[in-house]
Amino acid sequence: MNDLKKTYITLFFIGWFFFPFNDFKGFEALGEFKNESGAYFFLLGFFVFLIDTLRAQRMSSPHKSPIFKALLFFLFWCIVTTALNYNAVSESYFKHTGGVYRFIRQYISLMISTVVLIFYFWNVIVKWTTSEVLYKIRRLLLYCLIFVFVYGFLETLVVVFNIYPAKYILDTFDYFPFLDVNYPPGGRISSVTYESPSLGNYLITVSGWMFSYIFTEKAKWRYLPTLMILFLTFFSGSRTALINIGIQFIILLTIMYSMKEYKNALTNGFVYTVVISSILLVANGDKILKAVEEKAESLNFRKNMTKNISNQSRFGMQYASIQVFKEHPIIGVGFGQETYYKRFHYPRWATKNNFEFTLHYQNKNEKSFPTSYNIYTRLLAETGLIGVSLFLYFIYLCFCNSRRVWKNSSEERKILGFILMLSFIGFSLNWLQTDFFRQYGYWLCMVILIKLMNEKPQITEKS
Repeated sequence: MNDLKKTYITLFFIGWFFFPFNDFKGFEALGEFKNESGAYFFLLGFFVFLIDTLRAQRMSSPHKSPIFKALLFFLFWCIVTTALNYNAVSESYFKHTGGVYRFIRQYISLMISTVVLIFYFWNVIVKWTTSEVLYKIRRLLLYCLIFVFVYGFLETLVVVFNIYPAKYILDTFDYFPFLDVNYPPGGRISSVTYESPSLGNYLITVSGWMFSYIFTEKAKWRYLPTLMILFLTFFSGSRTALINIGIQFIILLTIMYSMKEYKNALTNGFVYTVVISSILLVANGDKILKAVEEKAESLNFRKNMTKNISNQSRFGMQYASIQVFKEHPIIGVGFGQETYYKRFHYPRWATKNNFEFTLHYQNKNEKSFPTSYNIYTRLLAETGLIGVSLFLYFIYLCFCNSRRVWKNSSEERKILGFILMLSFIGFSLNWLQTDFFRQYGYWLCMVILIKLMNEKPQITEKS
């Protein structure tokens, strides 16, 4: 292995350790990647990879995979739909930004999040064995989770239980790279991320990998990664994480229950949960019950739709996107162009007494564009039925083939199939609350899936 390859593989590992760290001031020139510390190492690693490719004059590519081809069709349609709407795109202007410039920036971001990272990740792992893919990546993610958990545990002691001596320990983390220690209000933790939803996004990314320790290890510590995930999910207060990881955890329990060797473990786990919960309730019952009540209340979207600013914004944006889709149902309005249209469709119940619209979304002097809070409604508005169908077909291929690997393989391949299947479920559900393609975990899982499919010709990629 030459020095350049060693360098970009090392940057791959560093990037994955730091990818949840986004609570710092980055470089404005990187746009939406400015606060993504993992992206710094991934982009640098891709640059080193290009130099190595030019030197060696060869490069491995997943271009033959139907999964990758499905993604390319979607990427191509994003250009086509914008070209078909060029007259409107060229005349659009909002927040000091023209439609053409907006498309260019958004499409570059899309290509970095997909093609650039896919080619980089692919060339890092393409020569690895199945065992190396599983254990190298999972071990690194575990080390990262331990760091995130220690920080999150100390933060919980301070912001939830008001144990302020823990603050002195937590403040020492301020010396760590890509990390600015802060104490979020409202009794919700964010750990090394800049806000609770961002912590939830990180937990969704690593949950499948951490759950898999239950199946591969024999020691009792194999349950600790899962417990760390559940602890951070609960105290993050992220509604998306509570729902997504809750679904993933139920799938995990269902699979365990179907396997005889884990039925006793489930029974013991239930007993331990009851005992520990009873002890906690006796020791600090009021705070625990209040925390549980708040989490349950936060999931009542219907009740909180007009009483919770966050829900008002989320559902208001999604409603406006659907109105744009109704006006342009087949091809959409062009990639990155949604905001130019939906700003005329914000519902009154979403904007009423909502400072987010006044200060940010409808403020022409605020340069950042409003988020759509849902990638599917965004794509409906921007790429129409054609574009969203291509994207959903791509997701469908990823899920179906990961399930086949899980069902039709053995040992490490089966475990990887389980991780991929659970991860794709989590990412797909997470996109119901986010509208960005910077889901690094999705593209890594996709690359791993293509590699596994290539190793077993008898398991086809056909749906």
